[in-house]
Amino acid sequence: MNTLLRTSLLSVGVTFALVLSACDPLLNVKPVTQIDAATDLKDALAVRVALNGAYDGLSNRYIWGGEVWCYADLMGEENDIRFRGTFQYMGDIWRRTLNTLNSGAAEVWLVGYSTINRVNRILAVIDTLPAAERNSVRGQALFIRAVCYFEMIRLYGKTWGDGDNASNPGVPLVLTPSQIFQTGVLSEGEKPSRASVAAVYEQIIKDLTDAESLLPATSEATRANKATAAAVLSRVYLMQGRYAEARDAANRVISTNRYSLAPTFTEAFRESLPGFAAETIFRVPVSEQDGVNQLNVFYSATPGGRRDMEILAGHLTKYEMNDARRAFFFTVGRRLTSKWVDQFGDIPAIRFAEMLLTRAECNARLGTTVGAPPADDINRIRRRVGLADLAPSAVTIDAILRERRNELAFEGHWLHDKKRTRSSIVSGGTTYPFNSDRLVFPVPNREIIANPNLRQNPGYVD
Repeated sequence: MNTLLRTSLLSVGVTFALVLSACDPLLNVKPVTQIDAATDLKDALAVRVALNGAYDGLSNRYIWGGEVWCYADLMGEENDIRFRGTFQYMGDIWRRTLNTLNSGAAEVWLVGYSTINRVNRILAVIDTLPAAERNSVRGQALFIRAVCYFEMIRLYGKTWGDGDNASNPGVPLVLTPSQIFQTGVLSEGEKPSRASVAAVYEQIIKDLTDAESLLPATSEATRANKATAAAVLSRVYLMQGRYAEARDAANRVISTNRYSLAPTFTEAFRESLPGFAAETIFRVPVSEQDGVNQLNVFYSATPGGRRDMEILAGHLTKYEMNDARRAFFFTVGRRLTSKWVDQFGDIPAIRFAEMLLTRAECNARLGTTVGAPPADDINRIRRRVGLADLAPSAVTIDAILRERRNELAFEGHWLHDKKRTRSSIVSGGTTYPFNSDRLVFPVPNREIIANPNLRQNPGYVD
């Protein structure tokens, strides 16, 4: 019996050794501390996955996950918001007292360039894809890169037209893949200086124009299509004061007849209601498993909401008395907006209402009626919230800007609208001219240390 037992154990041992030997290539994996950028996007499937990664970067909390829009609201508010939270970096943005160590300013820069690098790597291997896919993927990648650069140039650069666009420093233009996100080391050849504001805007417009020509006419709302690219183009041109181009880009979106105003203002912000899909041109996906909505985090009292952005009573005086938007608030210890209470709802990053407002403003400034007279577009928005029509003679630039402020409140437009219209910001008894150094983010200190070719913005000391 002992002999049999010894024989059995020996057989098991030999069999186990043979199995281990056969699995040796699987078990003996070399330790990996970095990804080989030359081979990781080696086939079409890898490129498709990389595109998902680029969208993930776009939807990061610091870009279109909403936080960058909170910054614009805080910095551009005029006795509309009191920041009641404990995050110092947010409080400093609200008080316009940032320094070069502000973590919000640092993270927007880092996430922006990380996402841009994902795009650049996709574009470098685009021929890996079947020919039928290339245009769509290229267009989507260019769209994502343009959005990142647009958000960054508006924060870190001087406003378009504030001095010489051709010499004012913008942000570095990086259009080829960098190895830093694989190696952790910035080579000497990868320390670019800041491109001019003009050069950055030129690249943004090129990327979006190319994207619009390459993208399909339709897609699911979480993916870019021709209308999505045109909608962002309208924002870019509006920021530059190029009203004919902004009007025409917005009109291209409206003329698709695929979008419309939600029947009620509430439906524009509730994914579960039918009007949400009709009004949303592009949405950032959020679910219980994935995605983030920082507007919900800072503006709401839902689970996970911090109630940090208190809406002040003075803000309500900016609406007409019977305006449904004036009642779109609730109180849980402090007054909060009802826009961002859909805990796991997608973020409506671009709404149809914005396109109507842009077309109306540009037509009014130019004395044109492309698509519709300004009064028609403005009154469509007013009727939805229970307001009477304005006579054409009453639809002045000021009236349009008031509608824009009230319709798009707490969606990240305030600061940029103030800057592009050359309007001072008056808050807490202090007046900030549109070109104040206090309304521009600093280049993060860590970036200056890593790249001595970067110039700091005026008003900041490293």
